Amino acid sequence: MPTMSEILASSRAQNLDLQLQTLGPFFRITAKSLETQKELGKAEGLIRFWLSGKILHLESIRLQRETLGMEKSIFGIGLFIGAVAIRYGYDCGCRTAELLAINDSDIFHHKLVRFYSRIGFKAVHEVTGSTFGDYAHMLVWGGIGTRMDASVEALLIKWCTRFKSGK
Repeated sequence: MPTMSEILASSRAQNLDLQLQTLGPFFRITAKSLETQKELGKAEGLIRFWLSGKILHLESIRLQRETLGMEKSIFGIGLFIGAVAIRYGYDCGCRTAELLAINDSDIFHHKLVRFYSRIGFKAVHEVTGSTFGDYAHMLVWGGIGTRMDASVEALLIKWCTRFKSGK
C-alpha cells in the first residue's frame, strides 16, 4: 500500500503541493500548484466513531474550474486529494470510507457515481428524500444522491501502483 510519503512525493512530481490539516476528528486537504501557488482544490471530512469502528466520512471535495482541463493523472487532481484522505483514514484506523455522490443534476450525478465506482466505491443507498429513512441521510449529508462506501484498505491496494511508481 502507498504510504503518505509516497502519495505526497507522487503529487509533487505532478507539481502539486498537498497539505493535510487536522483538528480533532476533522480534516482538510488542500491542493496547490507548485508553479503558480494557486489553490486547485480541497477536501474536507472527519473520522467518525461508530458501532462497527471508525469510519472515514468524506464530506466534500471541491476542485477549481481551471482544473477541468488539466490532466495530472488518469483520474485527475481529485485522485491525489482523495488518496491523502484515504491514507489519513487508514492511519487513523478507519476500515470504511463513506461519501455521498450529490445529485445536483442528473448528468453530473451520473458522472460522479461513475467516477467513484471506477476508483473503488460501491453504491449502498439512493437518498431521494422520499422515505422517512432518507431524512437521517439528508441531515448528515445535506442533500440527496447516492451513498457510497469502500474499504479503505482495498482503495489503497487498488491505487498502489499509481503512487508507488511516482508517475
